[in-house]
Order: sequence, then C-alpha cells, then structure tokens
Amino acid sequence: MNAASDSAARPADERALEQGFERIRSERMAGLPLLNEQLRVEALGFRDWQGVRVGALVTPWSINLIILPAAGGALPAARSGESRTWSFPSGAYAFVSAADPALGVYAQCSLFSPAFEFECHDDAVTAARAALEALFTPPQAARLSRRGLLFGE
Repeated sequence: MNAASDSAARPADERALEQGFERIRSERMAGLPLLNEQLRVEALGFRDWQGVRVGALVTPWSINLIILPAAGGALPAARSGESRTWSFPSGAYAFVSAADPALGVYAQCSLFSPAFEFECHDDAVTAARAALEALFTPPQAARLSRRGLLFGE
C-alpha cells in the first residue's frame, strides 16, 4: 500500500487534525526553540468512546491526548482554556478545552510538553500509543481475601 492510500484509509478527523496542526507548526511555531525537530505531526489511535472520539497527537512541541466530537456531535460547552475532568477506565483526567477556526472545538490533556526527551518520532509514537492503552485499561482491582486481611498478605 502506498502513502496516499494509507492516508485515504485513515479517519477524516485524524487527517483534519494533522493538517490543522501542521499549519500551526509551519505558521505559528516555526523557528521557536521548543520544537523537537525529530518529531512530526501525527494523529493516532482515535476511537469512538462514550459519544466522543479519543486519540493522541504527536507534534514537534508536545504529545497530547485529544478528545474530538463524534461525527455529528459536539463537545460539552466550554471556554477555550477551561479545564474539565473526563473519566476513563483508568481514572479521571483534566482536559483543557481549545478551539481553532479550522479544527473546531477539541480538548487536550498534555502528556509531554515540550517533547525533548524523544530522540526519534517512532519513540514519541510508542509513548503516545502506550498512554492511550493505559487510558483505557482499568486499574487492577485489589483482591483482598479474608486470609490476606487477617495475616497482612
């Protein structure tokens, strides 16, 4: 499969997010010292979840979890910069609302900002995928038996 068909097979929201953040990279972020030039803009792992789309976004300046509206839906009303807690199988996390004329409204939770600790793009993608997996993995339920309670096991 070539890159053009790979891109066409990806969900439209991921492609739009990448295009929007690539524009931000080239226009607003160009030349800033907080860019890790080893990284590029890539949206990944988006899935439908409780009426929204959740995934990750790697950029040369940060790695974030992202919440987008589901097709035909909208995120809860919030001012840009306002924090809201979203609950996931692994716990509750603060996401900051953002809006962009080209991208619309979305919410983001910073994982790495800036993203200097990554020597290559593949390492950043691996970290983003691991964070997404952890987000949707419930914590192990503590199993305390009567014996464990009585004997401190």
